[in-house]
Amino acid sequence: MTDARGTRPLRIANFSGFFGDRSSALTEMLRGGPVDVLTGDYLAEVTMLVLAKTRLKDPDGGYAASFLQHLDPVLSEIQRAGVKVVVNAGGLNPAGLAAAVRRHCAEAGVELSVAHVEGDDISNRLADLRREGQDLRHLDTGAPLSSWGREPLTANAYLGAWGIVAALESGADIVICPRVADASLVVGPAAWWYDWSPDAWDALAGAVVAGHVIECGTQATGGNYSGFERVKGFERLGFPIAEVGPDGACVITKHPGSGGCVTPDTVTAQLLYEIQGLDYLNPDVTTRLDTIRLDEDGADRVQISGVRGGPPPPTTKVSITGLGGYENSATFVLTGLAIRQKAELVEATLRARCASVKGIDKLRFDLIGNPVSGGQNQLESTCFLRVSVQGDERAVGRQFFNLVVELALANYPGLFTLGGDTRAAKSFGVYWPGTIAQEILDHRAVLHDGSTVRAKTPPVADYKPRDNPARSSQEHPADGASVFLGDLFHARSGDKGGNANVGIWTHNPAAYDWAREYLTAERLAELMPEAKDLRIERFELPNLLALNFVIHGFLDGGATETMRFDAQAKGLGEYVRSRLVEVPSVLLSGEGSNDP
Repeated sequence: MTDARGTRPLRIANFSGFFGDRSSALTEMLRGGPVDVLTGDYLAEVTMLVLAKTRLKDPDGGYAASFLQHLDPVLSEIQRAGVKVVVNAGGLNPAGLAAAVRRHCAEAGVELSVAHVEGDDISNRLADLRREGQDLRHLDTGAPLSSWGREPLTANAYLGAWGIVAALESGADIVICPRVADASLVVGPAAWWYDWSPDAWDALAGAVVAGHVIECGTQATGGNYSGFERVKGFERLGFPIAEVGPDGACVITKHPGSGGCVTPDTVTAQLLYEIQGLDYLNPDVTTRLDTIRLDEDGADRVQISGVRGGPPPPTTKVSITGLGGYENSATFVLTGLAIRQKAELVEATLRARCASVKGIDKLRFDLIGNPVSGGQNQLESTCFLRVSVQGDERAVGRQFFNLVVELALANYPGLFTLGGDTRAAKSFGVYWPGTIAQEILDHRAVLHDGSTVRAKTPPVADYKPRDNPARSSQEHPADGASVFLGDLFHARSGDKGGNANVGIWTHNPAAYDWAREYLTAERLAELMPEAKDLRIERFELPNLLALNFVIHGFLDGGATETMRFDAQAKGLGEYVRSRLVEVPSVLLSGEGSNDP
């Protein structure tokens, strides 16, 4: 494969979108057709805390051990095919995972060069960094880390692609990464393949987009897609492949015969996932999301082109986690008539009784479902009340459990709870997204023989966020019809720290023009009362006929500590699609119609 470097498009296949993804995917992607590089993304924001808890029990742990299970069946095939493997499964201990991979190779009689990347872990430097003026200010609030009031458990900067490039240039076959930016798993191999310079902004930006599309695995081939009714093969969706060209343009595809599909809609869904503004800030390049163009390139092939980039900012993100306390929950089943009154009775009773328990800090009550009056069966007449609690271990453990049990014969009619032992509280994490100067990081590759190569440092430039002009909401059209927003638009949502994003898009230019004028940030708050007191930003992506909304603070401090039922805002987009809106009748018929 190395002999072909730069002479043809580089085929990069993803086989993991998160820690826990399909264990057979690496084998499937290797055997399903020609690929040059296999990439696996194991690290969500919440995963670092999971790995930290693992490391507390086992100092030699802290990495995604499941990668070894994914790799073992095909070690000899990787050697024969000359395929490179690049993963961020190293987590908090990339050196430990690299050593484990070498042991597995030796046991299998396979000769593969294994390198790992270091430089992200700044946990032991926090005190010195703060003395040197690195305040590690919160990305959203601007507050310094010193105001957090928590003891950091982990602190990992988001590294770019150049440590991966250094490892591949030195002959590595497998590169184990720690907390690198997700897209770097694709940017690194592409920059190595084409020998890009650190200031090849447009090419690097194109690779960032390719990486963003395939990093979450089957979300690019029909998974979690609002048009799921038209997707076939959910029993085994295929994982995505990016064919990256010399200018950074790419084609997204999948292996023939695998489940799912690759269409402009499935690609757009992933492009809008967990993004913030008009620019995607990466340690290697600032990518202008409003320059992306999509075109069909045949069955299950979507071309991405036109992506423009610029210098990255002088800072990079730092993910800091800590232990926040303990949490617990109980779910009451409510059936038949007077559902809200029954829920109010539970809430009033528990609030009164919990007030006398020392150590309970927070209570949250979520009524889930909208039972049908006079439903056809008991299930149609049932919904749930979820009670969540945070505080110290004893108070939210056995004491909270006792309070719930004591209501069994002493509250609303028909009371019972969902099964599960709630006597033991579980610890929850807290999250601080900060920033740090890139120049102070010791970003390097550690090669198979133990020698090190320092990663190249890209030129940086001060960054000023771009914004769209503010728009005033239009009134309902005089000739309007009431429809669900999802009748005209797709949506995808997700989390970034404490923020949630909702991206919506359409095929229909007329529907998009209507949405640009009608669906302002203020209008979204009307449609989504949960966000009425929060700051909402809206960004227009006309090339994609898309709008992206960022709802600040929707998830409190982040997925590890929020008490919201949908802790990662996964269902938020589908909720927004279910809202009723008034649209011009022309959008529902003839040339104005749209099939989302």
